Amino acid sequence: MRIDIVDDVNKRIDIMRGTPEDNSLKDQLRNVLEEARMVPPGIQALFGFQTVAVFNQRFKELASGVQTTHTIALLSVVVAIALVMMPAAWYRIVEPHQVSCQTVSVASGLICAALLPLAFGVALDIYVMVAAVTDSYALSMVCAAATLVLLLVLWFAIPMLRRAVYRAAGR
Repeated sequence: MRIDIVDDVNKRIDIMRGTPEDNSLKDQLRNVLEEARMVPPGIQALFGFQTVAVFNQRFKELASGVQTTHTIALLSVVVAIALVMMPAAWYRIVEPHQVSCQTVSVASGLICAALLPLAFGVALDIYVMVAAVTDSYALSMVCAAATLVLLLVLWFAIPMLRRAVYRAAGR
């Protein structure tokens, strides 16, 4: 009993320090698939709002370039949806009765890959929204660029820097 308490305390200390814990492949796949299930509702809501915007009277008044930008944003979100939904399909079709490193790697990679078109889609829609509200294409470009940089830094740069720190520390 005493050893279990000490082990539990040590695990909690490791978690607070950020010490990585080995997960089984099954745990890793479960975590990745749970992440893949959490993202689609948000992306699908965004897709719904993007689709409805086309039927708004104000949308027809926008310049054709802004309308085209919205269409590209919508298509970017479609690509993100396809990528984020693929891990579940991959698992069910390719390896339905087993878990492998390949499945975990593919699923994780697809979720990460979905973030790139999602970031571009959101940034492009920020451009459209700011253009519709302000009629200032310069301000629209600045806001879209700032949004894209913010998302790329949060979703890619910071995690990659953290990974580099982990690797340098030999974790």
